[in-house]
Amino acid sequence: MDILFALSIPLSSAALFALLGHRAWAPAANALAAFLLFAASLFLAGHVALDHTVRAFSGQLFLDPLNAIFIVLTGLVSLTTALYSVGYVRFETANGRLGPGSLRLYHGLFQMVVFSMFLGLLSNNLGLLWVALETATLSNAFLISLYRTPKSVEAAWKYFVLLGAGIAQAFFGLILLYFAAERELGPGGNALLWTELARVKSHLDPTVMSLSFVFFFVGFGTKAGLVPLHGWLPDAHAEGPTPASAILSGLLLNLALYSLLRIKFLADAVVEGNLTGHVLMAFGILSVLVAVFSLRKRNDVKRLFSYSSIEHLGIASVGFGVGGEAGTLAALLHMTFHSLTKSCVFFLVGTAAQCCRTQKIPEIRGLLVRSPFWGWALVFSGLALLGMPPFGLFASEFLLLRELVRTHPGLAGLLLLSLSVAFGVILKRILSMVSGDPETILPGEPMPVFPKTPVLVHLALLAILGVGIPSFLWLWYEKTAQYLTGSL
Repeated sequence: MDILFALSIPLSSAALFALLGHRAWAPAANALAAFLLFAASLFLAGHVALDHTVRAFSGQLFLDPLNAIFIVLTGLVSLTTALYSVGYVRFETANGRLGPGSLRLYHGLFQMVVFSMFLGLLSNNLGLLWVALETATLSNAFLISLYRTPKSVEAAWKYFVLLGAGIAQAFFGLILLYFAAERELGPGGNALLWTELARVKSHLDPTVMSLSFVFFFVGFGTKAGLVPLHGWLPDAHAEGPTPASAILSGLLLNLALYSLLRIKFLADAVVEGNLTGHVLMAFGILSVLVAVFSLRKRNDVKRLFSYSSIEHLGIASVGFGVGGEAGTLAALLHMTFHSLTKSCVFFLVGTAAQCCRTQKIPEIRGLLVRSPFWGWALVFSGLALLGMPPFGLFASEFLLLRELVRTHPGLAGLLLLSLSVAFGVILKRILSMVSGDPETILPGEPMPVFPKTPVLVHLALLAILGVGIPSFLWLWYEKTAQYLTGSL
């Protein structure tokens, strides 16, 4: 019942906002719904701490230590994004960019995207997981096209076509997985239940599982934005509303990689030669290289950080590909810290773009003069994104590089080179945006008024967790990594 109650919060909120999302109280109500969902996610995580696995809806929904990590993270980032949206919506409405119909659409789709993410994470049935991913794709496509400009409609269409094709490949993988499981579990819905598949994973046909993983990788890899399936991601970020970018980079990419982890866990039990690990490492490092060396030519601030998302999902994929407890632990931490960092970065660059009336980096100047808080916050969040201590991404990248030096020293050198290039390019762009003499600042309105709480919460968490992860949290991640590698 607790799981169903948590799912009912965003679903009922989406229905409410579809009718009344244009009212003056809608942004605050959106934030309240997100707060209730975050509280519910903490309550669910507490259940997992007491009982290893919690099930609901006749076993179709479940919660275990792995998805509990992402449930809490999704609840937190959804809450901070909803708080940020209060100022964002106020500014866009005052400038005539959002009318009553757009506001209803925005608030309704915001909650629908959150609902689909929670449904996907809580799904024990892999068929239901597929439905949740498709729901997220459709909801986010409409959110990207919110402004109804030619470019936003084109970005939404590109997003829908590419991810629709990818999710269709995942459906073929689902069919193959069902055929492999049916021999052991018999026909019926139980053959798609994750808990049942995990029980018989060592008896599944290795050839069928190899093919299934490849199809799933194409499908979920497209949604995770891994190269060469990343073409939709920069356009979606550049043309959609900023809160959608925060949700997309901070959470939706995680859901895709999480889904792939579930399939990897099954395939690793029977597929020889570490096929899944090699695939994840190869496409992970390819994503890092392509993303990093694409940064230099990006002059749109949201497009710039969309390539950074591709880079960091590639780093996490390398960690899962390397495998072992150390590599998997580093990748889980990296996904967590990247979600907190990237959503914070999008809050800040979205504010800067609204202030200067442009997303073009050469035209964004003097943020420290306009507002010292937002200027310094962008500097610190940029340093966090680049993996500088004391922020969390330094810890996860250090753990991963240490494991790579031990197992794949050549790959460690290549990754370190890529991180150095990204450091130089992104830091230069951030410093150019925050600096500038008042006489050289382009005309524009004063800095829009946004809640500072979301930014402060994210930066504080990144600094605190970078300095020292609490023992209970470290033990949680460590046991999850052991579970994923089959050593628990």
